[in-house]
Parts: sequence; C-alpha cells; structure tokens
Amino acid sequence: MFDIETVPDVEGGRRLLGANELDDAAVAKAMFQQRRQLTGGEFVRHHLQRVVAISVAFRRSDGHFSVHSLGNPDSGEADLIKRFYKGLERYSPTLVSWNGSGFDLPVLHYRALIHGVSAARYWELGDEDRDFRYNNYLGRFHWRHTDLMDVLAGYQFRAAAPLDEIALLLGLPGKLGMHGSRVWDEFRAGNIESIRNYCDTDVLNTYLVYLRFELMRGNLSTDDFTRECESVRTELANGAPHLLEFLSAWDRLEGATPP
Repeated sequence: MFDIETVPDVEGGRRLLGANELDDAAVAKAMFQQRRQLTGGEFVRHHLQRVVAISVAFRRSDGHFSVHSLGNPDSGEADLIKRFYKGLERYSPTLVSWNGSGFDLPVLHYRALIHGVSAARYWELGDEDRDFRYNNYLGRFHWRHTDLMDVLAGYQFRAAAPLDEIALLLGLPGKLGMHGSRVWDEFRAGNIESIRNYCDTDVLNTYLVYLRFELMRGNLSTDDFTRECESVRTELANGAPHLLEFLSAWDRLEGATPP
C-alpha cells in the first residue's frame, strides 16, 4: 500500500507565473486563484504538486506487516521519490492505492521526471521481464497495481467513493480529524510530522479496505482475514502514538459495527 501527500510547488509556480518578486504564500495564492478561474476549485494540477510525504504499508510473504513514512521529516522531494522507486526495484511488490492511478502515480511520474529519478522496474512493460508483459504497474486492468477506488467503482469515475467514507462504513477510523485540504496549512506551519502521520493513517485505511476486498474476491478466507487484521493490530500496538490512536479508534468503531 502507498499514499502520498503534496503541497503546491511554489518554485515551479513562480517560474511559470513569472512572479519572482512574490513570496511562497503569494505564489500559492496566485496558483489557487488561477485554478479557481479555470475550474471553480483550487486543486493544483498534477505536475505542480510537490511531494512532501510518502507512506507505505508492507506485508511480507512471511506475514509480517509494517507501516511507515519514507525518509525523515527533513527529506527532500527527490529523496522521497528515490526511496519509493528503490523499493520497487528491490521487491517488485504489488502496489495498492486509493486513487493512485488518478493522482498519486501521475504526480510521481512528473516529479520523478523533474528530479531525474530512474525507475526502470516501474516502467517495465515486458521488454526485459516477460512477467511484466501482461501484468505491469502501468496497466489499468492489471493487478500489479490495484487502484481500489477505480476497481470498486467498476472503472466508472461517477461511481468513485471517498476513502474516508468507505473506511467509516467498514468500521475503520478514517481521517481522525485530519484532511488533505489542511496539508498546505500544516506544511507552512512546519508541522511535517503531522502530515507524515496523516499519510500513515491513510495507508492503514487503504490496507484494511484491501483486506476486505481480498475477502470479497475469495483470495482470503474468514480465518485468513482475521489473521491479517491481527497482524496489523500487533504492529500498531507497538507503534508510535498516532498508530496507537488509530488502533484505539479501530477497536471502538469495530465494536459498534454489525458483522
């Protein structure tokens, strides 16, 4: 599982707007205003999203589960992206996301291009490894990357649902008071750790939704599903405060959710 958090790329925005005299806040404001004029919303286009956090949940073949943010609070964007693709080079994992095809991966494409980050395994389409010919990270209908939002919506954008709402419907904690719309303000305030923690919890929600999806598909039995959830609980119980908060909320909500 993976998730990214982003803020406006004010350096890129300053260059494109020709606004060298403006500070970061003024450039971001101009970028938001430009998007409002074009679309009615403030969502900055993918290539102008700067990655400030990448979180991954990693389930090894031996059953061990872990969740963490890549790098450290001081890591730059290029370092975070290099670490992400280095993990793909090393493990060739199955990627799982929520709207990864529509947001996370295109952002990573553009930002890797800008920083000159090599990612040969990710871009493999079968030329060097035949196993990737019909199951690669770029194919929408392949399982090497499963965009849960896309798959559950039957590849119909109008049927897409927010992760937070699906998580709550399944008795999972959801956003825990934080939201993507607050990331820019938190970043400007220097609260990068809270952004990384928020990214971790989004990955946890995604992974637990994925376990339910695998149960629905018949890839997990009920016993398998319970065992995988207990593996997550064990990791959280030994984790940082934000992971313990997630576990506490999960226990409380799951107890109120009918089987």
